[in-house]
Amino acid sequence: MRVVITGATGFVGAAIVAALRARGDAVVALSRDADRARSALGAGVEAVAAELETPGSWQDALRGADAVLHLAGEPIGQRWDARVKQRIRDSRVESTRVLVEALAALPEAARPRVLVVASGVDYYPPATDVTDFDDDDVTEADAPGDSFLARVCRDWEAEAAAAAPLGVRVVRMRTGMVLGPGGALARLAGPFKAFVGGRLGSGRQWVSWIHRDDVVAAYLAALDDPCYDGAINLVAPEPARARAFAAALGRALRRPAWLPVPGFALRVAAGEAAEYLLTGRKVVPRALLAHGFAFRYPTLAAALAAT
Repeated sequence: MRVVITGATGFVGAAIVAALRARGDAVVALSRDADRARSALGAGVEAVAAELETPGSWQDALRGADAVLHLAGEPIGQRWDARVKQRIRDSRVESTRVLVEALAALPEAARPRVLVVASGVDYYPPATDVTDFDDDDVTEADAPGDSFLARVCRDWEAEAAAAAPLGVRVVRMRTGMVLGPGGALARLAGPFKAFVGGRLGSGRQWVSWIHRDDVVAAYLAALDDPCYDGAINLVAPEPARARAFAAALGRALRRPAWLPVPGFALRVAAGEAAEYLLTGRKVVPRALLAHGFAFRYPTLAAALAAT
């Protein structure tokens, strides 16, 4: 299989590239810095310079590919201002629009059979009651929210879905917090290692998480299995309350989880982005389980022990 991938050097993308190469697939990485991508991913990966929000010669790499994985996006874990928010949106929504327009311009016989696009569980509305967070399961059938990230995810997915009338199977991965060596967990673990770790806010908000190994396996399954179509909640089957998540992380690191971070302090430090840490939703992987996906790390303790 010849797979074109964006976001190939990221926390998830690099692991997917390694898995694709291990099983013998040809990988083409579209990157703003092709030299850096080539160096990071190895000589066996073809790296093509691409400004994904602008049509260009990079679109030629799509011709004859079997599949496209679109993971690129401006990092969310930074303090937001108007410019950052515009970059977050454009790097996802506009890049997907340009990508699908490039697929439409190809002859049908030269189009990829499947497009798998990253999205996020922030697609869904967060709980609104900070004292009694909603216990209802959130599935792929739930409607989108109206927060900034919910609108980004909604529009991002809508641009991807425009490839379906072209005969391309479109899979939209609504991903939770990805656990693994590095990534978001490294930022969370820092305070614990300094013996000042603890829950964020009330601790009652839900954390929908998944181990990176299961993310990789799900992406490969989405490439190979035509049953994967439409929205997929890419989360483990056991979401955790933030309080329980902090306690489990403390146990995994053999550190106490005694110092909570008050909501007001987090808002001062992170601004608007803090609201996404202080609220949550109980997202469950109904579609993955229906497809028979076998989680390597279905429990939080096992996932944290493997990081």
